[in-house]
Amino acid sequence: MTELVEVIRVMVVDDHSLVREGICELLEHHVDIEVVAKAASAKEALDLAKNILLDVALVDVRLPDRSGISIIKELREMLPDCHILIVSAYDDHDYMIEALAQGANGYLLKTSSSEELAGAIKVAASGATVLDNKLALSLAKNVQSGRNSLHDGLTKREREVLGGLARGLANKQIASELGVGIRTIEGHVTELFNKLSVTSRTEAALWAVNKGIATNSGET
Repeated sequence: MTELVEVIRVMVVDDHSLVREGICELLEHHVDIEVVAKAASAKEALDLAKNILLDVALVDVRLPDRSGISIIKELREMLPDCHILIVSAYDDHDYMIEALAQGANGYLLKTSSSEELAGAIKVAASGATVLDNKLALSLAKNVQSGRNSLHDGLTKREREVLGGLARGLANKQIASELGVGIRTIEGHVTELFNKLSVTSRTEAALWAVNKGIATNSGET
């Protein structure tokens, strides 16, 4: 007699069709995981969640209408038994911490292998927390060295990015200087604009100069 396999029902939320379909194709090879819904925006994900049963939702950080992190609580309220995994291109501590604070069950990078992704889905479905190993390790080192201090509501990494803006650096130059991807910097710049209530790099740079961050961004 064939043993029945308990299938984990998954929704994939990502605005890039190649990434979204790529994740779906990777998961097709796992008989105990089934993609039952796909969404390209936060609104679409929330609309779909009204009419389906889910075990795990894979959500990108940056969506065209809202931050993926901002819909975690809403998804959990609509589907109390659903577990949320953030799958992001941003290898950034701040996003990971914020996602966990909002109730996510884990944070993975899009560079994860098929087996890593499937394994993370199974861990999340059980209610446990799963984090990208390298990101979690570097975060632990930063916490141990006391580098997660805040300044005017900004994280250390945001201060570093803001310092780069104040020095007139382009996103690519800031990314190279800090050793992270350019999309990570783009995400920080967007978040800085929101936190500082500014609409341009010039305004952000002036704010940094007034606060002395232009010269002190590297200090703890």
